[in-house]
Amino acid sequence: MSITEYNGAALVAMKGKNCVAIASDTRLGVRAQTVSCDFKKIFKMGDHLMVGLPGLATDVLTVAQKLEFRINLYKLREEREIRPVTCLNMLSSMLYEHRFGPFFVEPMIAGLDSDGTPFIATTDLIGCPNMPEDFVVGGTCSEQLYGICESLFKPDLEPDDLFEVIAQSLLNAQDRDALSGWGGVVHIIEKDKITTRRLKARMD
Repeated sequence: MSITEYNGAALVAMKGKNCVAIASDTRLGVRAQTVSCDFKKIFKMGDHLMVGLPGLATDVLTVAQKLEFRINLYKLREEREIRPVTCLNMLSSMLYEHRFGPFFVEPMIAGLDSDGTPFIATTDLIGCPNMPEDFVVGGTCSEQLYGICESLFKPDLEPDDLFEVIAQSLLNAQDRDALSGWGGVVHIIEKDKITTRRLKARMD
């Protein structure tokens, strides 16, 4: 088993029409043993920016703290909110600094640019970025998420429709993976607000 699969995770982010959604499961496990069902994997890094961190739980917390520190320094120096693409470059650079002893996380970024354009991206554990036009997936049930997202995703979905698509994708994918699940959380980022909804899922 890969060390990135040790704790289990399921994360997905999708673009909509002037909005973006990011969702994760809530399980923290040690291989097949469940330790907690309210583990936080998505972190708010700005007014219109969130970062999801699937991978080894200890590194999830470390990377979240280090990134938050760097973003706060950026805000102090620049006196403005950080753009999603700038956050991606900052995160990519931070991961590449540790390439000989990497953090075992594969981050995904979801946010709205200053003009309201939706932005999603992901990197591997040494910071190689990938910026698709539709959705990104991560965690131990990536294969299941790819299949269901390919089936359900449509471009330019309204926020309510985007919630339905991402919620159904997450719930159905994590039901087919033993290492993730036990509930879910969905964040919909719009120009004027962030809506967070919790999902009930199978607890077996």
